Parts: sequence; C-alpha cells; structure tokens
Amino acid sequence: MKTIRVVAAIIIDDSKVFATQRGYGEFKDGWEFPGGKIDAGETPEEALVREIKEELDTEVEVGKLLDTVEYDYPNFHLSMDCFICKIKSGDLVLKEHEAAAWLTKDTLYSVDWLPADQGLILNIEKLL
Repeated sequence: MKTIRVVAAIIIDDSKVFATQRGYGEFKDGWEFPGGKIDAGETPEEALVREIKEELDTEVEVGKLLDTVEYDYPNFHLSMDCFICKIKSGDLVLKEHEAAAWLTKDTLYSVDWLPADQGLILNIEKLL
C-alpha cells in the first residue's frame, strides 16, 4: 500500500484550536487540521510553514511534535506529523478550504472529523 507523508498544524490560541473543512477532493466537506504533503528535500517543519502560507496566507511558528498519526485509508496509508503551532502573522485566509472554525474544548466534537484526524482529538482536548 502506498504511504503518503503529510504534516498538520495544530494552531492553538486562547484555549481554542483552528480546524478547516476540506473544499475539494475525495474527502471534501470533512474536517481536518490544516497542512499538506511534504515535498522532496523538505523537513516536516518546512513543509508545514509552506503549506499554511499557501493554504491560509498565514505564517506560523512550528512548535513541538504533538503526535504522528498512522492511518490506513482504503487506497493509501497516511503518516501525519502533527505539530503545535502559533500564528506569527496573517489572518488565516481560506484559499482552499470550504470553511473554518475555532473550536473550544466543548465544541471539539461538533464537526465531522476525517478519520485520521479523529485520533488527535483526545490529545488536543487535554491541551485546551
């Protein structure tokens, strides 16, 4: 099975975490943490800075690795490095996503998370 390596930004601010709804592709309308594929020659941290700049027109500071999620979708294996991030500059402009929300501990379960992202919710709940 093909493995796809990606990164995800767990952007936390004021006891809220930023989540996005996919606006395209096979998993359109599912909720996830923003990020994307790691290009050849990039570190996960570099990929995350690039992806958030491309997708959200925002510069983030990448902090510690929260978790690496390993998840088998029907057609591929996903390996997702998830980093705690802070906003350095920018306004989180949605360029590729359908919608976005700042979720609190009480609203974390109010969106329809993609399967790989579901595994992170308990860890994130502890941080909020």
